[in-house]
Amino acid sequence: MNFFRGVMGGQAAGPQPSGAETIHKLCDRVASSTLLEDRRDAVRALKSLSKKYRMEVGTQAMDHLINILQTDRSDSEILGYALDTLYNIICNDEEEEQDENSQKQADDLGAQFTEMFIQDPEHVTLLLALLEEFDFHVRWPAVKLLTALLKNQGVQLQGVILVSPMGVSRLMDLLGDSREVIRNDGLLLLQQLTKSNAAIQKIVAFENAFERLLDIITEEGSSDGGIVVEDCLLLLLNLLKNNSSNQNFFKEGSYIQRMKPWFEVSDDNSGWSAQKVTNLHLMLQLVRVMVSPVNSPGATASCQKSMYQCGLLQQLCTILMATGVPADILTETINTVSEVIRGSQVNQDYFASVNAPSNPPRPAIVVLLMSMVNERQPFVLRCAVLYCFQCFLYKNQKGQGEIVATLLPSTIDANSISAGQLLCGGLFSADSLSNWCAAVALAHALQDNLTQKEQLLRVQLATSLGKPPVSLLQQCTNILSQGDKIVRRGSKVQTRVGLLMLLCTWISNCPIAVTHFLHNQENVPFLTAQISENLGEDERLVQGLCALLLGICIYYNDNSLENYTKEKLKQLIEKRIGKENFVEKLGFITKHELYSRAAQKPQPVFPSPEQMLFDHEFTKLVKELEGVITKAVHKSSEEEKKEEEVKKTLEQHDNIVTQYKELIREQDAQIQELKEQVASMSSQNEVMQTTVTQQLSQIQQHKDQYNILKLKLGKDNQSQSNGQGDVSQVNGLQTEELTQLREEVEELRKQHTLLQTLLGDKDTLIDTLLYGSDESDQSVFGYELEALRSQVQSQSAEINQLSTERQELLRRAEAGSSDVVPSTDSTIDAAKMAELESRLSAQTTEKERLKEETKTLSESRADLEQQLASATSTVAILQTEKTKLQTEVQESKKEQDDLLMLLADQDQKIHSLKLRLKGLGETVEDEDDLDARDQTDDDDEEDEDED
Repeated sequence: MNFFRGVMGGQAAGPQPSGAETIHKLCDRVASSTLLEDRRDAVRALKSLSKKYRMEVGTQAMDHLINILQTDRSDSEILGYALDTLYNIICNDEEEEQDENSQKQADDLGAQFTEMFIQDPEHVTLLLALLEEFDFHVRWPAVKLLTALLKNQGVQLQGVILVSPMGVSRLMDLLGDSREVIRNDGLLLLQQLTKSNAAIQKIVAFENAFERLLDIITEEGSSDGGIVVEDCLLLLLNLLKNNSSNQNFFKEGSYIQRMKPWFEVSDDNSGWSAQKVTNLHLMLQLVRVMVSPVNSPGATASCQKSMYQCGLLQQLCTILMATGVPADILTETINTVSEVIRGSQVNQDYFASVNAPSNPPRPAIVVLLMSMVNERQPFVLRCAVLYCFQCFLYKNQKGQGEIVATLLPSTIDANSISAGQLLCGGLFSADSLSNWCAAVALAHALQDNLTQKEQLLRVQLATSLGKPPVSLLQQCTNILSQGDKIVRRGSKVQTRVGLLMLLCTWISNCPIAVTHFLHNQENVPFLTAQISENLGEDERLVQGLCALLLGICIYYNDNSLENYTKEKLKQLIEKRIGKENFVEKLGFITKHELYSRAAQKPQPVFPSPEQMLFDHEFTKLVKELEGVITKAVHKSSEEEKKEEEVKKTLEQHDNIVTQYKELIREQDAQIQELKEQVASMSSQNEVMQTTVTQQLSQIQQHKDQYNILKLKLGKDNQSQSNGQGDVSQVNGLQTEELTQLREEVEELRKQHTLLQTLLGDKDTLIDTLLYGSDESDQSVFGYELEALRSQVQSQSAEINQLSTERQELLRRAEAGSSDVVPSTDSTIDAAKMAELESRLSAQTTEKERLKEETKTLSESRADLEQQLASATSTVAILQTEKTKLQTEVQESKKEQDDLLMLLADQDQKIHSLKLRLKGLGETVEDEDDLDARDQTDDDDEEDEDED
């Protein structure tokens, strides 16, 4: 015990051992002591020395400490000491007194010890098992040690935890610990664990992390909470950022709706604490992660829809228009609203309807634009407003039309400030940043919208009193080309770049705007002068944009102006600038260092106002037009004529294909109509079949009744034949009449069966003819079908009447079996029999007539089948021609593409050979010079032939 007193600070006689010697003795005691108390005291002593003698303790005691964790699991106190000692030698705590070199050495030392510890994955598994210990003195040091290991060697430790059974689940259990210290440090541990590892992020998310974290945020007071809320938000950002699976799980779990209460602000917004500002800033970033432009369009649109439906967008707009909100929160809120409405028509329409709480009320867009063109506002706020305006107009032709309409003469209201007036004011102000922002904003109002490009040509501006108004296009070109005070303000690179981007966006894909631009006689000379000059490094970007603008005038030129046709502009470039020099100046745009930065993401983020030169959407336009303009400048007139001829041929083929498609659609419609008619007639046929079946059942019933009566009459006649002679004579007469009636009924039944068979054959014939007949034939068969129906109905009525009369005769016969029938009744029966015979004769005649009609229908069917075969062959011929034409069109397109590729390769080879010849000092003539010489030679030959 005297040894431990010396280590722990007690005084002992003799010389004091060095730190390394003391640590060595303590390690021996940990390894060799059999008593738990001795090992515990030795480990506690190592813990006290671990911060001062970090290197010695780490190199000598690490293995012994790990062995303690493995063997002394039953004693929580020694486990806690061992874990604290390992934490002290691995953790890189930053101290204010340490300089940079000392801190770097400490970081390297922590990384080395971490690597030593995780060389055996079982050590990490051992730590994960210790997390199941509920004892505070074991669980808390284990959490801190794992966090330190992750900070030093995160990737390696993530791999070990990922393959460890139930590793992530044990870490997630820390969030449910009732002790806040362990729960809060568990949050820090999960933050380190989920960094840049999508697999672990998914596992943590599916371990119900979103539900637990949102509950903690609510319990801690949401945005008014402390550092714990910040840690939860950082962990949520790790789980959701660039992880589409977790984002979808977050949306499907209805967790977006739980974000709305975070942004409920009171009327009194004074005195925001630094922690509240941090929390709300992270909450806004979390919203932006869900609707970021880098996400898939479908996922972004779904989240935008959910945010509008749950009222989150409305809550953000409330913060946007509230007073007393800190500037950085207001800026981030503007950026968040921007991405929530970007590309969503419903959200954009709602944002357009938001008004600021002013007197009189003004649209939120107008209030934001007032901040953008105000040079006294912070730079980041102006950038955020510009981004918001761009997102409002992104894929929103309705909004673009509303903005342009505020500039048109018929819609200008002198009593109110409109968005168009603010943009024009910023476009021509003395502040170059306002010029650039207004130009870019106005360009977004024209993006991919030909109608608004043409409408903006109508805008007229009043320059000064006594002078006629000029168009907006003319005023923009005047700022670039004239030499008055306006030019001196616009001579700044930022202003000219903004105006050139606006003009390029305006006239691209709009031949009418190109004509208006070329109509000003000063524009083309100004552009050629700018491109041909050898200016400084700062002016190269302006030269490239001027080359792009002139190239657009060539590519989208409809040759309506005689002095500035495509061919004349190309000749002008060749004489004044040179084609190679023009292409080189055009390439200055994409080679600029700020071009690639702007092309990365839509949000305009710049470290300083001077670097604000390129717009994201404009970089897309440059990428689209640079290649086609280069080709257009190098093409000759003959190549253009050939291309136009090929285009016309393709258009003709397309027209032929379109005609055939329309013909096929018409035939499909006719076939569908015929099918509907067949279905209708089939249903009618089924009704008739039902009627015939009912009639057959009635006949069967009559037949059964007749058989019963026959048996009954036979018995009565036999009994009366022995007693009464006169009566038997009369009854004998009745028996003969009944026999005759029986035969007649049987004959009627046969005729009815025959008629039913004929009716079935006719129905089959009608169904067959309907699929190949035209409308006129169908109407004829419809009339015939109605006639057959009426005949069947009349015959059915007659059969019913005959059946009724037969029943009456049978009834009388039955009555006569017991009484003597008077002679008058016999006379009546004879008359009835005569009438029945006449009706049977009429039925026979009708049957013959039906046979004739059946024959006629069979002949008509044969004719229709012949017509159907002819029509089928015609359709087959047309289909074959269509297939052949489609094949020719595809082959023509393929041949054209191959020809263009060959021409491009040939031009490239010729160009490279010319450069090599020029490098060797040879004189190389251009193609136009050769063409002129050939033309001169041809003229000389013609003159000699005439002589």
